[in-house]
Amino acid sequence: MEAFFKFLYEILSLFFGGIFNIFKGIFDGLVQMFNYNSYIRVLNQYKGEFNGSDWIFVVMAIGSIVIILSLTIVLIVLLARKYIKFRKGLVEQEELLREVSALNEEVVKLMKEKDKIMSIRGPILDGENNEEDAINTENTRFSKLTAIDVLYHNVPKKDFGNDFTLEQLVDMFRNFSAYYLRLYYREEMIRLFIASLASTKLIILQGISGTGKTSLAYAWGKFLQNDSCVASVQPSWRDRTELFGYFNEFTKKFNETDVLKEIYEAGYTDDIYTVILDEMNISRVEYYFAEMLSILEMPNKDEWKVELVASGWPNDPKKLMDGKLKIAPNVWYIGTINNDDSTFMVTDKVYDRAMPIDINEKGQVFDAKDIPAQKINYSYLDNLFTQALKTYSISEETLSKIEVMDDFVIRHFRIAFGNRIVAHMKRFVPVYMACGGDELDGIDYFLSRKVLRKFEQLNIAYIRDEIDNYIDFLDKTFGKERMKECQEYLRRLKKSV
Repeated sequence: MEAFFKFLYEILSLFFGGIFNIFKGIFDGLVQMFNYNSYIRVLNQYKGEFNGSDWIFVVMAIGSIVIILSLTIVLIVLLARKYIKFRKGLVEQEELLREVSALNEEVVKLMKEKDKIMSIRGPILDGENNEEDAINTENTRFSKLTAIDVLYHNVPKKDFGNDFTLEQLVDMFRNFSAYYLRLYYREEMIRLFIASLASTKLIILQGISGTGKTSLAYAWGKFLQNDSCVASVQPSWRDRTELFGYFNEFTKKFNETDVLKEIYEAGYTDDIYTVILDEMNISRVEYYFAEMLSILEMPNKDEWKVELVASGWPNDPKKLMDGKLKIAPNVWYIGTINNDDSTFMVTDKVYDRAMPIDINEKGQVFDAKDIPAQKINYSYLDNLFTQALKTYSISEETLSKIEVMDDFVIRHFRIAFGNRIVAHMKRFVPVYMACGGDELDGIDYFLSRKVLRKFEQLNIAYIRDEIDNYIDFLDKTFGKERMKECQEYLRRLKKSV
């Protein structure tokens, strides 16, 4: 064992002796660099041997050394100042972190006091001492949704006393947009928009840039005195968490999005809510909106539920049952799309469940009436839609013609439209008529956007001659030039070859 300790002593002496020599060497080097007497001694030793020209080079050598020494001193000073500044920054940062931590503790204390006040305030407002009515916002994982619970605690749904017709609604919205927002839309465009609201919860506004796609959805929110929630779709959106948020396992909190907050708040009111999916096809719609597409197609609205978390916690928001949120029916989703190289093609799955509206022209300026914004009950608007379905249902004669057209398309183009599209049409056209439109005009527009769009999947060069036959068929079946939208679409499709 004695031999080992000797070995350890010698090997450590070598190691630490080397480290010591490194620092000693640096120190000795600096001392030697700045040893003024050594420079004087060398100069005195050789000055007797210098001639006239040698002194020039001596002066240059001494000057160079002086410059190098000066630069060395400057460098050391700069390094020292930078280190002092760095240390000062660390100290200030630590002080700031301590202050933030103290403020966070104060915020927690204030939140606890607020929760206690709210838990007492609820029963007092009810005139009862019922602890179950109190909302516990302490340690909740859904802070935004719980805040909505507090905001709407014991607040009844408001009845705005609406008494307008759908045709009047078209006129009011059009004039409001023009008078207050300087957004000018044709009456036909507003009619199509209102009818689309009746046919589906997802509307797609498509067309060239700068024609007012996003502005139309924005103006609708302003008109309702309930601003639209804008969700700017990003290329990185890959799943539904981009739309609703996600549970963070580290913080044990749910990262709630504005869209989730909008949907949750809608469950408390009878107002109309709008979510704008701006540039919705900059990512694949099926990635982030697939679940919503399926949910909104369910005929029973009680089944419109989305699972946010795997299980419920006792202090979860009131309207979150076992981790599932019921999607409020008074919310519409309006997507805007641009078709260019930076976007993805919207698939049949999305188009079949949505109502596309083309906006390819700027509205013409007109003298608008001063129509103020309106507070509209969702239940009243939905009732207007229901009444329109009864009053303006598509005639049996027109339905028969559509069946004949369906058979023609199947025979000549091998394309058929399913029950979902027919159901949408039976909701769209009556409301379009109730808004002041003509039955065939509504059917014409609907078929051109929902059925003929499928022709783009075919080899146009192969079916080019059949397109002319189809145009003649539309004239014979529905009347000469009555199906203008369909025929214009077919002619444009034929020219694209």
